[in-house]
Amino acid sequence: MNVIRSGLASALNGSPLEQPAYAVYDWFVKNRPAVDWERLFRLGLRQIRHADLVRCDRPHLRTREISTATDKGLRRDVTWETDRGTLHEWYLGEWRQEYLVKTPEDYRIVARAWADARIEADASAFERSEREAGDGGITLGQLGRTPFQHVQIDLAGLERFSEDIADENQNLLALLEQLNALKLEEFRRAANGPCRHIKLWENLSIETMGPALYRRHLVPLYRKIFEIVEPAGRRLHVHYDGKLKSIAADIAALPFDGIDSFTEPPEGDMTVAEARAAWPEKFLWLHPNLGWYALPERELLAHIRRLVGQAGPQRFCLMISEEVPANWERAVPAVLKALENAA
Repeated sequence: MNVIRSGLASALNGSPLEQPAYAVYDWFVKNRPAVDWERLFRLGLRQIRHADLVRCDRPHLRTREISTATDKGLRRDVTWETDRGTLHEWYLGEWRQEYLVKTPEDYRIVARAWADARIEADASAFERSEREAGDGGITLGQLGRTPFQHVQIDLAGLERFSEDIADENQNLLALLEQLNALKLEEFRRAANGPCRHIKLWENLSIETMGPALYRRHLVPLYRKIFEIVEPAGRRLHVHYDGKLKSIAADIAALPFDGIDSFTEPPEGDMTVAEARAAWPEKFLWLHPNLGWYALPERELLAHIRRLVGQAGPQRFCLMISEEVPANWERAVPAVLKALENAA
């Protein structure tokens, strides 16, 4: 096992870093073919792979998908069919253009789609990813998002969801309770598998909900999850890529092992120094601001060295997790060289 992979693995376990690691999400490797990934991997970039840990059968749901080429790109229409009603969403390229949930009544259709769901552990994707990764990266297990975040981000959208959660719509609250129970069952299944590090794709920035809703809806579920994963020796990482200062103390009180895609201002509202002071034991998956990559190389590397100095000497790495820098051909090798010299 080479220094980069062993550095990632040992950093997760709390050992001082021999060399700060720089890694990219596997999603970008699969979906940004214009990037010369093989060259970047030869220079020392590594992958953060993700693997599903459970499979789910939903007996009351039938989905249909149709893809259509348009002059603006590939359009993809997705339909959910249940005996309680039908929902529709569509995408243009990677981007959702319409949400499934359009009225408060639609939450009842989503609930029917998840009724009697059967969840089973499935380690095959994780084991396959670890075999393929070799010395080129590590694999994290993934279990989607918590239901509050999933419904807001994936099903209803921020405007619809914000109105309904503010009104305490009973269909929405009942759906969240139903999905929370299923999420806990997913963790029970996954906790007995081979994957030690599990991620929730929360995409959380506290400005989209406020501390009160975070404490009411997310914190109690997190605590129930920890009751499952901690006795099993599993560690939980959360993708928190936005503003976090107003809940920094709440995060400190929760035994998350890592904060994934942590970003400094202006996207976030905490510096790495503030994050390390608030969460001295947590792993910091650091996302350099995309704007930095467009700066002169000297200024970019000054930011990188500052991040390394403030986050270190242990439990952190740098990552490409929000988008690949437009000038990747110059900037990514420069960062890799700076990290090599920091060893």
